Amino acid sequence: MINNLKAAKRETKTRGQLNTLRSKGFIPAILYGGKTPNLKLSIEEKFIKDVLKSENFLSTVFDLDIDGKKEKVIPRDVVYHVTSERPTHIDFMRVVKGSKIILEIPVKFKNNEECAGLKKGGVLNIVRRKIELKCQAESIPEDIEVDLSGLDIGASIRISSVKLPQNTELTITDRDFVVATIAAPTIVKEPEKPAEETSEEGVEGEAATTTEGGEAPAAAKEGEAAKKDDKSKEGASDKKQAGDKKPAAEKKPPEKKK
Repeated sequence: MINNLKAAKRETKTRGQLNTLRSKGFIPAILYGGKTPNLKLSIEEKFIKDVLKSENFLSTVFDLDIDGKKEKVIPRDVVYHVTSERPTHIDFMRVVKGSKIILEIPVKFKNNEECAGLKKGGVLNIVRRKIELKCQAESIPEDIEVDLSGLDIGASIRISSVKLPQNTELTITDRDFVVATIAAPTIVKEPEKPAEETSEEGVEGEAATTTEGGEAPAAAKEGEAAKKDDKSKEGASDKKQAGDKKPAAEKKPPEKKK
């Protein structure tokens, strides 16, 4: 994938001159690599801001038009402002024919509709969105394709099962790392009510209602029985108190004098 960009040489030397350049809508840049001396450049922001949003911007070869002279280049770094997130500087490297460069190539997944695991509700868990490859400078791939057809839930896609683009090789060779997995769907269960709350509600409901036949609830009957017991206890107590009282001593008639 080759895109066209237009740049101009710049002669800025101080921070103030760079800030002035940015205020006019230009991004300072530098071009290095090969046997040609480094070049200080500036690129109009409005012509590159959409391209910067692409996930494979740093792995795309551009035809850079510098004052009418074209050079094949590849972006190596972009610096953004801390708060505004606007690009403040771009590094470009010359693409020298026959040389090899190390790049992070985006991973693209295909045949999702033919994946048995996804059809069952499984989830594609992407472990690596980019993979570092050593590529020939003149034939850099746009992406790395991973085929999902026939994979079921629980499948693990390792780099050994991925077909790499032509004329590329992995930079990580000491392990067979995971690129993605097909995970089982997550089911969220609604928490059950605690048993204590349910029993308390039931007791309150029973105490607040009466049966159709006019019978009072068990709690009410117990209350009435308690009242009857209290009354019977009071009666027994009264009788006891009455039995404890002794009758007044009878007065004897005075004895007759002889």
